[in-house]
Amino acid sequence: MNDDFPGPSLNGSSDRSQGVAWERATLEKLVFATIREQQAARRWKMFSRFLWLIVFGAIVWLVYTNNTSTAVSTPHTAVVDIKGEIASGAEASAEYVVASLRSAFEDEGAQAVVLLINSPGGSPVQAGIINDEITRLKGLHDKKVYAVVEETCASAAYYIAAAADDIYVDKASLVGSIGVLMDGFGFTGLMDKLGIERRLVTAGANKAMLDPFSPQDETQRAYIQAMLGEIHAQFIEVVKKGRGDRLKENGDTFSGLVWNGQQAVSLGLADGLGNLDYVAREIVKAEEIVDYTRRENVGLRLAKRFGASVGEGIFFAARAAGVQLK
Repeated sequence: MNDDFPGPSLNGSSDRSQGVAWERATLEKLVFATIREQQAARRWKMFSRFLWLIVFGAIVWLVYTNNTSTAVSTPHTAVVDIKGEIASGAEASAEYVVASLRSAFEDEGAQAVVLLINSPGGSPVQAGIINDEITRLKGLHDKKVYAVVEETCASAAYYIAAAADDIYVDKASLVGSIGVLMDGFGFTGLMDKLGIERRLVTAGANKAMLDPFSPQDETQRAYIQAMLGEIHAQFIEVVKKGRGDRLKENGDTFSGLVWNGQQAVSLGLADGLGNLDYVAREIVKAEEIVDYTRRENVGLRLAKRFGASVGEGIFFAARAAGVQLK
């Protein structure tokens, strides 16, 4: 056989076979990748639709619940809860309580409004807003307001109750605490023991007033004390105006002490013993009780949380579906 014209090569045949196999494998990969991409797109589309369905449902629920009226045409006793801490953003905030009061007063079927109180107090600002609004609404609608105390009506809660025409308590209720406080901590002694140096730079001589990591300045302390005294005087004025001649004032009345319900009645801080049913039945003469308390809408709260977490949810859902977010 002529060496210049060799026969068919086994290596050449093998190379061609490997080439065909590689093309087949590459084609299969492309096909499967396309299929996976289509599946991921379908999953993402379904997830997006589901997501928008949730948002739409939440909006419909919010609109429906916010537009649903609690007005009752038949004679009844309107109730507004004041429970927990009285503070901005809380359920016993001026925002919620004032809205509840307006709804109750505006309903012609409401014969009187009862403040159902169980609160240790809170912000004098929030309490002052509520107190002023009660006074305004009483004059505008000519309706009586009664405060009914459950366990506690202290500090800012009593600030609100003072606007009521009458206050009813249980004999074991805790009532009073007519005072003002501002508390904090001081860590200077501990810092000295640990060898920690406080490095504080301010613009304004009193900018770091009451800083817990700096020694207390007596001039600043006196200033704070005077300010608290003024707020206390405002509190006292509100109580005297609300209770009038019924208040049997003594040296402890405005000292911040708390009394039980029976003592509160004897001191003129309350008018009698009674619960909500008693007041509705015997005082208002309207046994039917309608709750006008505005509370944070569950749908709105969920919507807020949804808005905060939707980005994270989309990210993880997209990852599960094989989608890359760039």
